[in-house]
Amino acid sequence: MELISDSVNTRIQLFSDKLRKLRNEKGISAREMSLALGQNVNYINLIENGKRKPSLDMFLYICEYLKVSPEYFFHDENLEKKTENHYEKVLRNLNDNQKIQLAKFLMTLN
Repeated sequence: MELISDSVNTRIQLFSDKLRKLRNEKGISAREMSLALGQNVNYINLIENGKRKPSLDMFLYICEYLKVSPEYFFHDENLEKKTENHYEKVLRNLNDNQKIQLAKFLMTLN
């Protein structure tokens, strides 16, 4: 039974892709990084190929080693654009009464 949703799989793939890209941009071999993290020489390759998932501790060590925040790996501009487009569409489709109600609600947030 598969417990991981498509959304989680997408985030894991995003992490793997960004890890490979950043590592290559910094000129670090997968072997060099694996050894620097105290792991088997193939460890980073296994993560980048989706055959292994790092523990939370190891994920944080990876971030520290590459000098990036954990958020770096999960920021997806395409997902943000889809979300923005979704909300723009919702707002465009509101009727006048719904717009008034939304405006009243937003004013209560100040």
